[in-house]
Amino acid sequence: MQSAGDSPGERERGTQRIDMGDTSMDFDKDENITFDTSKGVKVVSTFDSMGIREDLLRGLYSYGFEKPSAIQQRAIKPLLMGHDTIAQAQSGTGKTSMISLALCQMLDTNTREIQALVLSPTRELAKQIFDVAAPFMATLDGMAPPMLLVGGTDVNEDVRAFASAGAAALIGTPGRLDDVMLRSAAFEAKRCELLVLDEADRLL
Repeated sequence: MQSAGDSPGERERGTQRIDMGDTSMDFDKDENITFDTSKGVKVVSTFDSMGIREDLLRGLYSYGFEKPSAIQQRAIKPLLMGHDTIAQAQSGTGKTSMISLALCQMLDTNTREIQALVLSPTRELAKQIFDVAAPFMATLDGMAPPMLLVGGTDVNEDVRAFASAGAAALIGTPGRLDDVMLRSAAFEAKRCELLVLDEADRLL
């Protein structure tokens, strides 16, 4: 998945304003933008029509989401159906929340084993995704919180934290994730079913 994240806190990006601080989200009308959608991809215009679990829907609406953005209308449903998906759009169009929604919907709340890996090219982008995903995941009963793995911190602390608490999703940079994998005997990815590459063109 090729993606550039949007993050909490008010910021201006192109034609969209996002303010997770006061839970408001304003999208410009989709007719102002031209979309190139793969054949067979259906546009799902409401969150209710996506088959999203009820507790997650309540969390969405409590954060001020009313209608999925254009990229969310096209990409969330294929993700939830288990399809390999490439989503490309401008910054600020809802890709980070799209990733977060897919994580929350697809992860099993009854285990703390790794089920998803989200890789970003920089610690800043990884933190943006973490800062959006963590509050969503916290709205789900029993959901293990995600873990942020980026450079600039003590890798041994990350290893100990993972060994003691586990995580349903690991969000971070490739180098730090590799360090934790090599140093942690508790690291197993046998249940991992979702791999997200944020800004894939920079990672590959």
